[in-house]
Amino acid sequence: MTSDTVLASVSVPPDGYVPPNIDEFFYDSFLPLGINRVVLLMLLMTGVLCLVFGMGFRRPQVVPRGLQNLLETGTGFVSSQISDEVIGHKDGRRFTPYLTALFFFILAMNITSIIPFLTFPVNSLIALPIVYAVAAYVLFNYQGIKSQGLGPYLKGSLFPPGIPWPLYFLVTPIEFVSTFLLRPFTLVVRLLANMIAGHLILGLFYSATTYLLLGYKDGHAFTALFGVGSFLGAVAFTFFEALVAVLQAYIFTLLTAVYLAGSLEPEH
Repeated sequence: MTSDTVLASVSVPPDGYVPPNIDEFFYDSFLPLGINRVVLLMLLMTGVLCLVFGMGFRRPQVVPRGLQNLLETGTGFVSSQISDEVIGHKDGRRFTPYLTALFFFILAMNITSIIPFLTFPVNSLIALPIVYAVAAYVLFNYQGIKSQGLGPYLKGSLFPPGIPWPLYFLVTPIEFVSTFLLRPFTLVVRLLANMIAGHLILGLFYSATTYLLLGYKDGHAFTALFGVGSFLGAVAFTFFEALVAVLQAYIFTLLTAVYLAGSLEPEH
């Protein structure tokens, strides 16, 4: 069997099912300055965040109700469970506004994956995750140098105390790579990979549902049974993707707080 025959035997027919692929993440610009669908989604969700928080806290009540109550629950969660818990009440209050904004912005850019007519997670493209990671990297290093001084900060980061000095030849390069290279890299990859995987899974289930339910057009009405199963799977994964969107926003914000806490306190 020739190679051409093998390729022909596995190729997808022109009218057959075409699963989602990496092309899902590329959009051409249709406005000046490189503005495409993803940029518009980012601007839209940024505007929605500003509008929601503006409406929620425009006339704050002593006893919050409705939208104010919902937003105070979210901001209180970031303040108590991330800022105070990880950094401490005294230092954590300084970073609560940033961590709160980070959490809700990442969540907004994640949740677009399950909003009808949007159906694309903005954080599945590497640009924004890199911005979050670079901001965290600059912030925790700046705060570490500011609170400890450049020398003590580098010494505490690269030369952990209590280790026999010959081991520093092994430990110091590992600490350098871990602290100054892997931290921003892992922040980006964790968020990016989860959003890409979630989008592809949802695209697979929903596109398969459509294809299977329309199988009767080709005289294969029995495929509708599998289409129902695919649809139920799509609904289940939609709820799961909503959970992942919240969880990834929480993890990114939590790790940012952990890195900040580590930079503020010298190693003992």
